[in-house]
Amino acid sequence: MRSISVATSLAVLFSSAALSVVAAGTASAAGTTVTNNGGLVVDGALQRVFVGDAANGRVLAADYSGTLVDSHTGFGSVSDLALSDDGTTVYAALPNTHQVVALDAATLDLKATYTIPTDTGPRHLAFAGGKAWFSYGDQWDGDIGSIDPAVDPAGGTDPVAMAQFPTEGTSVGIWGQALLDTDPTRPGLLAVGETGISTDSMAVLDVSDGTAKVTAWYDADYSLNSGIGDIDLVPGADQVLVNGTDRDAWADGKFSKAGAYPGGWGADVAADGLVAQTTAGKVSVYRPNATKPLRTYAVGSTSDWPGSTVRWAPDSSRIFAMVPSGSTFTLKVLTQPTLNVPALTVNAPSSATRAKKLTVTGKISATVPLAAGTRLSVTRTDLESPSGKALASVTVKADGTYSFSDTPPAGGTVTYKVSYAGDAAHTAVSASDKVAVSRAATGLSLNNNGKLYNYGADVKFTAHLGTTYKNRSVKIYADPFGGDKGKKLIKTGKVDSHGNIAAWVDMTRDTAVSAVFDGDARYAPKTVKATAYARVRISTSLSRHYKTAKIGSTSYYWFHKNTDPVFNTTMTYYPGREHRLDLQVYYQGRWYSSDSEYFKLGTSGKTSVRLGAPGQSGIRARMRSVYVNGSSGDTVNSTTYGGWKYLYFSN
Repeated sequence: MRSISVATSLAVLFSSAALSVVAAGTASAAGTTVTNNGGLVVDGALQRVFVGDAANGRVLAADYSGTLVDSHTGFGSVSDLALSDDGTTVYAALPNTHQVVALDAATLDLKATYTIPTDTGPRHLAFAGGKAWFSYGDQWDGDIGSIDPAVDPAGGTDPVAMAQFPTEGTSVGIWGQALLDTDPTRPGLLAVGETGISTDSMAVLDVSDGTAKVTAWYDADYSLNSGIGDIDLVPGADQVLVNGTDRDAWADGKFSKAGAYPGGWGADVAADGLVAQTTAGKVSVYRPNATKPLRTYAVGSTSDWPGSTVRWAPDSSRIFAMVPSGSTFTLKVLTQPTLNVPALTVNAPSSATRAKKLTVTGKISATVPLAAGTRLSVTRTDLESPSGKALASVTVKADGTYSFSDTPPAGGTVTYKVSYAGDAAHTAVSASDKVAVSRAATGLSLNNNGKLYNYGADVKFTAHLGTTYKNRSVKIYADPFGGDKGKKLIKTGKVDSHGNIAAWVDMTRDTAVSAVFDGDARYAPKTVKATAYARVRISTSLSRHYKTAKIGSTSYYWFHKNTDPVFNTTMTYYPGREHRLDLQVYYQGRWYSSDSEYFKLGTSGKTSVRLGAPGQSGIRARMRSVYVNGSSGDTVNSTTYGGWKYLYFSN
């Protein structure tokens, strides 16, 4: 008990020490994850990305790698974010408490809280003309308001102004909590997109002097769009991009169709006109007015991804996307958005003969055309060159195809890797294909298969290896029968000058011995197996006899006719093992089987069985213990018969 107590104490001590080591380790960088999207804005000066967590009422700040660096919590809910023109203030809309808060962009400390006198919002935010603009309302009475951060409420003037959407020339204005968008290249303009109903009213307002005036208005006749889920001002053109797809131009106060990108769900437009478009499971980058993507990023699969969850870095160096993962959204950084990703294929034959020529073909293509005479590097990896061997580069034809020939010097799996280094307009790309190249067969043998040995015999197993190329090593494994002992490497090394290598096995169980040649560049791997068998160790004895004496040439144990003999068995132990006890009686010159019965072996490997006294003299009997493979409770040894013990009963 004392040793158990000490062991337990040590275990507790070591466990505590291990926990302290783990606690002292370096923490991994935390990602930026929210339950529901509540806005996404990027501050180029600070190189910070601000994310609103709608469900948990938080504003999170991440660096340009997507790592969480700061947060402000306790807002109840956050529906959208906006960034001031100078990048110093982050505005967050809080619809549950009907407020807009202003946070210091560098620290996320609270700078100001603005109460919005409505019970339906605020919902969406944008900053233009020196003011923070917000939308509010329900399906039938939407409107916009503004916050003037230059106004100090202590002076008696309210910085919040409601009902700012101009009604002149816009009928009844907007219905629903409108989407808002601004663009630094179009200062003073505010795009407005109606939401909440299938109609698609939209407007561009001039707010440069702090008062909203209609620049262009479109009133819900379904001729341009049918429901707005995302709206973006387009730099360099009098256009808005709706739902990441339709380009609608404005002139003379009206909108008209100006073109479209392939169907998307939402988008963000960079200052240079590049479009980052979202669709199911991907973000695609388009040059202005292009119909083929410059680059496409796979970001997982989803059937419901709001289009407002991508934003460009102000310098167009990367895209930030809130990517769905299960029940949450995680900030993902998409780099090198202006580089086109070529598609490269490699087609090698599935099999080939060593030292004979083979041909590899393939094609490289890109939505941004590659330069004429593009060259691709080629590497062959095989058993002779596991780190890869550079082959002659190959020139791409005008149609993008290429081919080259090679004679593989080594057999086995040969990999041909083709690579394009990239250029100013394209990323690097590589692809590969594998060839199963033939190898010659060698001879490998192992002795002692099927042989039976006494328990504990030391048996020499010899493997013989035939002709090979370079590898002359062989491994020998022993795998004793039974689930409690696994396969074990017992010898590894080079064969001798005769091709032989040997290992010794202590035969306490039936054992599968295998010899393994791993192969080399010209000869295939090979494994051979020999199964050898081991008896159990059995010893038996009798007790309660009064003498031993021979009858004829056989020695007997003599018992009185009313004495119960005790038969003692000692046998190699194995969990659950039983031994069979055989009893035979001698009658008229022959031995007759009287009974056979199984008895469980004690954990010490010993069992004693009492045989009832016959009650009459002149009886001769014999008994033995037997281990029977499969019937004695296990299959780890071969059937073994113990020697007969002879009994004679006298008066």
